Amino acid sequence: MTPSDSLSRIEEPRRIPFWGYEDLALLLGAVIPSLAVASLLMRIFKFTSAGIRTVAFECLFYALLLGAMYLLISWRYGEGFWRSLGWTFAFRWAWALILAGPLLAIGLSSLGVALHAPPEPVIQDLMTDRASRVAFIIFGALIGPVFEELTFRGFVLPLLAKSMGEWPGILLTALPFALLHGPQYNWSWQIILIVGLAGVLFGYTRCKTGSTAAAALVHVGYNGTLFAAFLVQKGM
Repeated sequence: MTPSDSLSRIEEPRRIPFWGYEDLALLLGAVIPSLAVASLLMRIFKFTSAGIRTVAFECLFYALLLGAMYLLISWRYGEGFWRSLGWTFAFRWAWALILAGPLLAIGLSSLGVALHAPPEPVIQDLMTDRASRVAFIIFGALIGPVFEELTFRGFVLPLLAKSMGEWPGILLTALPFALLHGPQYNWSWQIILIVGLAGVLFGYTRCKTGSTAAAALVHVGYNGTLFAAFLVQKGM
């Protein structure tokens, strides 16, 4: 092997995903400490409503967990965080993806009606004033989707797809994604099924485009449409 061959080997970018199941276990292990730290920090602040407090807690928890993910990728492996998680806007069919989110929301909402899915009592009870409504919309239509896509479709899906195959990875990633929303909907099986189907579409978008940002674009359009429909229905 010549020196130039050795140099090209060193400079060759690491194949994604370069992380493994040990890293996934470490990320899962960071969940409870992140919840505990977020709960302790919340005692410092005072909030005007329970809705604002809930959103602030969720944002703080997500930030801590995102920090743990950053340490795994950039500190442990010395790789670029956003690039490693597939956060790129170099994908095709952007106009179609912009339409996909609202269309998916309409289609799955229709399925929910057919399945007699219950309403979302937790959020309804917390959106009691204008400030809490604005906070929930920003969180639910933007912050939440971006974090969830970075975690599920950026970190978990590539690992599962590498070891099990693309479609098993998509389906297995959609399962915990759906269960994550269980408490929010009082564990309604209809809603969990619908969220799981949405997760499958988000995962398919990630694999088809190679971009987590593309999946987040569909997710943002999906959640944004649901929030808009909710506000129109309630006359808010």
